Amino acid sequence: MKTVMKLIAAVAFLLALGVSVGQAQETFIETFGAWNAFSDTENGKPLCYIASLPEKSEGKYTERGDAYAMITLRPKENKNGEVSIRAGYTYKKGSDALARIDSGKPFKLFTDGGYAWTHDAETDQAVIAAMRGGGTMIVEGTSTRGTLTTDTYSLKGFTAALKAAAKACGIK
Repeated sequence: MKTVMKLIAAVAFLLALGVSVGQAQETFIETFGAWNAFSDTENGKPLCYIASLPEKSEGKYTERGDAYAMITLRPKENKNGEVSIRAGYTYKKGSDALARIDSGKPFKLFTDGGYAWTHDAETDQAVIAAMRGGGTMIVEGTSTRGTLTTDTYSLKGFTAALKAAAKACGIK
């Protein structure tokens, strides 16, 4: 339960950065394995997402904030799966992060500040398809101090959480 509350607080903070006060109506749906599903509204439009904390974090860092992986659904914008990573530190300027599902090929993510995203919707869907069939996702990135970090996420419950979020947002 402590992990769920930590994740809710971290995700709520992220959403607060992009949503004006009084607009957010965040609702926790359910925990599915290592993933939590949420529904919300943004400017009156439905917004749903799933998020997970890493099972394991590696790197020689002295201080680091919360890291998490998130898939966001914005059906009114026809965005049915945006992949994003919060590193818990600021990525090295101009660097890419890598996400690998099991032993598959790595997906390159562009970075900005403390976040990383895929380059396009097609890559989002490829990452999500790999996550649906995978057991773990490993994300590697480099901080502004040159520290290489490796976060390992369990994909247990990923598909069920994504289905619950899609249902909450009216996506079939």
